[in-house]
Amino acid sequence: MNMNPLKSGIPVLLILIFMSLHGLPQNTKVDTNKLNFIPVLPGDSPARIIEKASNVIPSGRQYQWQEMEFIAFTHFGMNTFTDREWGDGKSDPRNFNPDAFYADQWAKVIHDAGMKMIILTAKHHDGFCLWPTKWTDYSVTGSPWKNGKGDVVKEVSEACRKQGLKFGIYLSPWDRHEASYGDSPRYNEFFRNQLRELLSNYGKISEVWFDGACGEGPDGKKQVYDWPSWYKLIRELQPDAVIAIMGPDVRWVGTESGSSRNSEWSVLPDIAKNTDSIEASSQKYGLDAAFVPRNLMDEDIGGRIKIVKAKNLCWYPAETDVSIRPGWFYHENEDSLVKTPKQLVDIYFSSVGRNSVLLLNIPPNKHGLIQDQDIESLKGMRKILDETFRKNIIGDKDPKSSDIAYIYSLSTAGPFNVALLAEDILKGQHIERFQIDYLDGRDWKTIVKGTTVGYKRLLRFNDIKATKVRLMIESSRGVPQMKDFGLYKMN
Repeated sequence: MNMNPLKSGIPVLLILIFMSLHGLPQNTKVDTNKLNFIPVLPGDSPARIIEKASNVIPSGRQYQWQEMEFIAFTHFGMNTFTDREWGDGKSDPRNFNPDAFYADQWAKVIHDAGMKMIILTAKHHDGFCLWPTKWTDYSVTGSPWKNGKGDVVKEVSEACRKQGLKFGIYLSPWDRHEASYGDSPRYNEFFRNQLRELLSNYGKISEVWFDGACGEGPDGKKQVYDWPSWYKLIRELQPDAVIAIMGPDVRWVGTESGSSRNSEWSVLPDIAKNTDSIEASSQKYGLDAAFVPRNLMDEDIGGRIKIVKAKNLCWYPAETDVSIRPGWFYHENEDSLVKTPKQLVDIYFSSVGRNSVLLLNIPPNKHGLIQDQDIESLKGMRKILDETFRKNIIGDKDPKSSDIAYIYSLSTAGPFNVALLAEDILKGQHIERFQIDYLDGRDWKTIVKGTTVGYKRLLRFNDIKATKVRLMIESSRGVPQMKDFGLYKMN
């Protein structure tokens, strides 16, 4: 079975591409009867495995998460006041006292920057809790802030809803303050109790973010995290929330540089283990029970060489996290080191523009406010992006198919220097290689080449002036289903 569309049924392929590019209904709903997990059976040929990979699609919660594209982290807590990155759990709760805390300012800044969600560090590794938990006194209740009656989680969640933002929580499994840490059964129950509070008392949660940090407990005891029980609790209390990083819905891209892979696949092999435990008729808990948390660091994690050896295939998309500052928590000495608008735009192109969701950390200062330098950089970034994507030079013109591609006639000659491609991932991720050309007199000349597309691919190049542009899908896993194609000018 030849999976290269340029060598198999080109006219039919192009008709299907044409129809998919311009005929996708708006607000398309996910087919919840389809699974984001497909097993590979003994005897499946490489061609059959590739075909299966082309049919894996996101779950409903994964698709809603991907649509956000750009979201915010807010690292805020005891470390903000002790000028540290990783606290040891011994700092006095009275250190925490943001004298001008205003969650509405956070939400407005983040909304105006074009981000769709705030993920708050409800508890970092030091164990200090930003809500009045019943399970430890190491929390805001022991601080002078609002006379111990404050609740950061509540105020941030409410501010998000005022601005139309979604809300997520980061809860560190590693707790350097809690005495039960290292006594695995006791601590897992403690953690479930804290998780239950956060999932029950603050409205809709859209993402639960777990990292994999796992330090030693007292006397060198090793804590074994009960991931399956945590996943089950989240599914019961917040069924629409994605479980990220050390969870089965969303993976860490593998670096904190702000850049995803040049070829970023959302369909990966062998994410689930012990697949006999997965019920074919239901994925409510099956995949969660079979999932084994781990970091995926290789440059190629979803290419053909990887998936033809798979025992199962799963939709497992990337989230790219990076901080606007060198550190994750606010430090006054980094006020001059905030990333510039241009640097943030570069990060946007190398993350959102490479089939991942960008999680940008914006750490509030000791007063409980986002710092002016951060705000100005975010405003500058937003201005550049808005001006760039305000007008699609292609407009609403339909392409004409040829023997090997489809061609757009432009009403003006440009110039343009940015291309946007998007697949309809509700039908799978298919494109492996593509090329964009322009007509120079009688000759077609290459503008840019690319590999994977997925939810969105953005490419930049030198200014081009042309009245005809050609998009060629050079290699694909089955028939690609395009959702968008655009050409833009960045100044």
